[in-house]
Formats: sequence, C-alpha cells, structure tokens
Amino acid sequence: MEGIKAILEELPKYRNTVEFCCYADYGLFTDPVYKLGGEKCTMQIPPYEAVKGILMSCYWKPTITWVIDAIRVMNPIQTEVKGIRPIMYNKIIKKGKIKINDLSYYTYLKDCAYQVRAHFVFNENRPELAADRNENKHHNIAKRSIEKGGRRDIFFGARECQGYVESCVFGEGEGHYDSIARLDFGTMYHGITYADEAYSNETRGKLTVRYAPVTMKHGIIAYLKPEECSITRTVRNMDIKPFGVKESNFTPVECLDEEGERIVTS
Repeated sequence: MEGIKAILEELPKYRNTVEFCCYADYGLFTDPVYKLGGEKCTMQIPPYEAVKGILMSCYWKPTITWVIDAIRVMNPIQTEVKGIRPIMYNKIIKKGKIKINDLSYYTYLKDCAYQVRAHFVFNENRPELAADRNENKHHNIAKRSIEKGGRRDIFFGARECQGYVESCVFGEGEGHYDSIARLDFGTMYHGITYADEAYSNETRGKLTVRYAPVTMKHGIIAYLKPEECSITRTVRNMDIKPFGVKESNFTPVECLDEEGERIVTS
C-alpha cells in the first residue's frame, strides 16, 4: 500500500474532481483506427476516450470538457472469446427478404472494474455558452448524477456490454495489481479530438486521433492529457456545430458557494 499512497500523493486533485467506480461483466474496447471489420478484439485496458464516454453518460453539457486524470484497475485483466452471429446487412435474399447471419469470434474483457478520478474544464471553443460557465453548478450536478448511477445507459465499449457506476473514494479498497510496481502496455489508442474540443492550431477545424504510451504503476494508470499526446493523426476536416444559445436563455438562480455564502448566478 505504500506504493499506492506515493502515487496518490503525486496525482492532482482539483476542486471540481469527481471519483467513481465503474464495473461490468464484459468490455469490448477496440481501436477505431485499426478496426476494419470482421472479428473484434478488445484492448487490455479501457482507453482514455472510453472512460471519458462513461463519464459523459453520467453527466455532460457542451459547456464543459471532461478530463480523465487516472483509473485504478481493480480486477485481474482476463479475456473471454465468444462466438457471435452478426447480421450481414449487405447480403439479403431478394425473394423472402431474409437477412443472413455471419459467424465471428469476439474477444471480450471479463469482469471489468475500475476506479476513476476526473475533473472538468470549460470548453473555450464554445463562446456562445459562456453564460453557463458555473463550476459549482456543474460539479454538484455531476456528483448527484454519479450517485444515481448516471443519466444514460453505461456501456463498456460496445452496446452489448452493459456497465454500472457508483460513487467511491479513489484509492480505497484492495486492487489486484497493488503489489506490481510497473506494467507497460506500450503505445495505445488514447482518444479522438473533435473540432469543438480543439486545443491547438493543428487540431482546430479537424478530426484528430491521438496515441500515447500507457504505463500502470501499482494498479493505477495516470493518463496523459489530450494536449500532451505527441502521436496524432488528422483524419479529416470538421466544423463546429453551434448550439445557438443566447445569454438571455439562462435565468439567474440563487445557490451556495463552497463557503456557504449565497450567490446569484446564471
């Protein structure tokens, strides 16, 4: 446990940090760049973008952008191969309109459980939502949404991998890899930078894929931030779709700040 304590002391914790545990019987985290169809094989750990998607299912607004700080792998990494019969939509018998099934073998992660620490930043690419930049409001809504199990269904990489979330304290409990000082996974898929989440001139107005080296220390993986990923690939040009929100759409409401003082905000 001394190694975990040292890592927890190094991990940043922001005032709008959220911590939760997510788990599922199966997970299917595939690389969208190298997934060309056919049989699917999962990665050993969930990529940054997958964890971000789980959190966005709990709570998300275009005003904020979630940043995943770290995850903690609680259960042993193990896989299971299943025989799947997906529908071949491009092969249909014309007379009876019968869809033909194919046979594929998918490799799933089994018995997944992760602790997650994350925080949010305001999306500077959406100036039309500046009136909605209220940190206390979004933080409290996010925590309540996590306590209720999320606002939308949670999936671990694929629709058939139903997941669940609940509040926790990051670092508490025993994990399977607590005693392993270091485990490298090499360079893995990190995530996708959309035009409305651009962080540099190179990513502005484009759809960009990111890759980054992944290392697990005592069961904890500290993800690089999107702007820290040095391996990127531009897929195509992409425009930002404005929401058309005006400042007058936000009604001032009264709430309490962290010191308990009553404030009026949008």
